[in-house]
Amino acid sequence: MKMNYEEKLQEIAARDERLVVMTAENRAAIRNLPKILGNRFIDVGITEQTMIGAAAGLALRGRVPIVHALATFLTLRAFEFIRTDVGIGNLPVKIVGGVPGFLSEANGPTHQAIEDVSLMRGIPNMKVFCPADHEELISGLPSIVDDPSPWYIRYTTQQPVEKHYEPFAIGKAEVLGDGMDIAFITYGFMNRETWFAKKILEKKGFSVRFINLRTVKPIDEKVILSAAKECALIVTVEDHFVSGGLFSIIGELFLKHSVTAYVLPIALEHQWFKPALLHDVLTYEGFTGEQIAARVIVHLNQLEQGIDFHVFETQVEPII
Repeated sequence: MKMNYEEKLQEIAARDERLVVMTAENRAAIRNLPKILGNRFIDVGITEQTMIGAAAGLALRGRVPIVHALATFLTLRAFEFIRTDVGIGNLPVKIVGGVPGFLSEANGPTHQAIEDVSLMRGIPNMKVFCPADHEELISGLPSIVDDPSPWYIRYTTQQPVEKHYEPFAIGKAEVLGDGMDIAFITYGFMNRETWFAKKILEKKGFSVRFINLRTVKPIDEKVILSAAKECALIVTVEDHFVSGGLFSIIGELFLKHSVTAYVLPIALEHQWFKPALLHDVLTYEGFTGEQIAARVIVHLNQLEQGIDFHVFETQVEPII
């Protein structure tokens, strides 16, 4: 039987006495650890800022704190503490945000972390890990704990939709397929629906490349630049605002390397999503695999009717 997140933390803690697990009264994923870790488990209550400040203090004393709270409260309420206490000091605090993006499903805007990647990647020294599923979260955890930098982690319990063929490595994307028509670039939870879209498009005869970024920062520049040069259309998919997230990241990357490409961003266009059960959220907002595939086909048809694929110009058309 495969190990879960809590069991993996316990295993790492057993070999590394520096590890301290902290929470702001969010114990769902770590409810059995207090009796195992004893005074190496700290629940500060609903005080995210206090937790980050305490974690920074422990890190200065040689500990490696792994802190847990809802992603929106960690990245928004405690932002200044993360920036000032953790980021400026480049301390090895690992920040685990629960129910990020669409995973907050029925919760309203106050609980929706859909600007978290933008906020966290903007902090110098901070790195960002967005695992596709629970298996990838567990496989990446040891490397992230061992890394001396601060990290933000988008926590997920999602089960894999496809076997992972490449071992986890910081800054290294997982690339499935070498298609030349479409290159999907995605991270985290949206790997699932994007994978379904890939399968639908392949059945219709399209050649599709699939890039699971894993770490958004540091990002795998090589695979993205290769896709930009080799594929007719780049499609970014993320459960995040279109500004500041993946679409912005690759835009910055293309400018840095003087590369242009046709890009279709599928993201939230500056509005919070309608709270509902997860499948209904995806359907209402237009993020199911079927809807993503349909959107890509429409965009490709528009390009074929009036634009030469070999004349590279950036096309900006965020989903609404």
